[in-house]
Amino acid sequence: MTPDLDPFAVEVIRHGLSAAAEEMSLVMTRSARSPLLREAGDLSSAIMDAEGGLVGQGRDIPIHLGAMAYTIRELLKVYPAGRLREGDALIYNLGILGGNHLNDVKVARPIYVDGRLIAFALSLAHWPDVGGTWPGSYYATAMDTYQDGMRIPPVLIATRDGVQPGAMAMILHNVRDPVSCEGDMLAQIASTAAAERRVRDLCAQHGTETFIAAMSRLHDLSEAEMRAAIASLPDGSWEGEDWVDGGDPGTGPARIHVRLTIAGDEATIDLSGSCDRVNSFCNCTPYIARSAVIYAMRVLSGREMQQNEGALRPLTIVTRPGSIFEPGWNAAVAAGNHETSGRIVDAMFKAMEHVIPRNVSAGGGTTAGMLTFSERMPDASWRMLYEVHAGGEGARHDRAGSPAVRVHLTNTANTPAEMIEATYAIRVERQAIRRGSGGAGEHAGGDGLVRAYRVLAKEMLLTTCCERMVVPPYGMKGGAEGMPFAITLERDGRTEALPGKGNLVLRQGDLVTIETCGGGGFGRVA
Repeated sequence: MTPDLDPFAVEVIRHGLSAAAEEMSLVMTRSARSPLLREAGDLSSAIMDAEGGLVGQGRDIPIHLGAMAYTIRELLKVYPAGRLREGDALIYNLGILGGNHLNDVKVARPIYVDGRLIAFALSLAHWPDVGGTWPGSYYATAMDTYQDGMRIPPVLIATRDGVQPGAMAMILHNVRDPVSCEGDMLAQIASTAAAERRVRDLCAQHGTETFIAAMSRLHDLSEAEMRAAIASLPDGSWEGEDWVDGGDPGTGPARIHVRLTIAGDEATIDLSGSCDRVNSFCNCTPYIARSAVIYAMRVLSGREMQQNEGALRPLTIVTRPGSIFEPGWNAAVAAGNHETSGRIVDAMFKAMEHVIPRNVSAGGGTTAGMLTFSERMPDASWRMLYEVHAGGEGARHDRAGSPAVRVHLTNTANTPAEMIEATYAIRVERQAIRRGSGGAGEHAGGDGLVRAYRVLAKEMLLTTCCERMVVPPYGMKGGAEGMPFAITLERDGRTEALPGKGNLVLRQGDLVTIETCGGGGFGRVA
């Protein structure tokens, strides 16, 4: 029987779940080995109920968390709860299981109280390498998922007896930096164990039945909040589009199209008008597409609200089989995770520019702005620096955009120059604001940044993965576009432009400089 729920107890449990997820992320940043996790924080943590419904999350990365809302539900379809035991931890990275790209590896732990499965803890971490064609597992011209990297089906990485050496060995033999990988994997396992302790504490404090009922109530509250938010928007149907800089290699920009329909307290977001699957790593799993939509709907509402399973109920999200957002299980999706997904948000904002202009912003640096430097070590392993670069924020109706800040779906930090120079054969020779790169307007867009890397090793491999090099951040209500990204290579006194998505070999003494985009302006200059 469901107990009568004290609303104060529900709120205490909600905060307890959030705190448990926050503790998971803290365990990761304190114990992971890769600078990408320790310094940049490219990770996310969440708590799900026994059916896989998201109920608690850390203040992590929106594009991760939206997709994680589907992850355990999809996992349970292929790995039923009856096969799980107390103390188990599963590891996997398949996109078809509510997933992202292959670098985003998940560790899921079922949580039992008195022998009863009541919740799951889920840790997601971006591994700097998961095998594949190119170090760092981003290959710009990848034709399928096998070139992206190693595919890990759900497998037990730990049980009550400890870490499973066979599974660990299989994984470590297929990555280029096994020492860092092992440390990151153990950190994920430890983070889910921390969440298990906190959930059990909540059950001991409030009672298991109350805890389970509170999770159900939290779903209902989120649904009510989302319905109220949608109902506050005008009814109607609007279209918006944006463009991925390059779809198939050597071709022009690829179209991203959104039709947003509001009817009462429900919304339909139709992405089926977007382009077909592309022959590169810019495809996107349908779960990442849904994650982008969910984020954009929360922002468009202009309201603060809880994010869990219930918030999905009033939304109908349509993708098309064979499209860039439903490309099939064997598509390459490494860049689509954080590049193509951002175009959904921009297209939705454009659709609503003249409907709710106070709830949207002009275009910003909605791209990872990624450079990956990979160096082969004397023991034949690889050391990889996966570095992201913020652009300018788009201006809003009431203020200018901020300079050099991550916007929308990703909020990872940069790696400090001191950490880079202490860990890699690289010298950071310049770091500055890119003055004047923001678009003009009544309120100007924020400026981007400039960072320059000098290669000190005899040889390094470079991956570039940036949007907003061909199609710049847009202005709104008459504001001007921001300046696009630019990447250059200086070698032997000559400077050449590098592509936004590519792989190349660097030599000692090369200088790679990235200049990130400025944000778009808002409103015409008086």
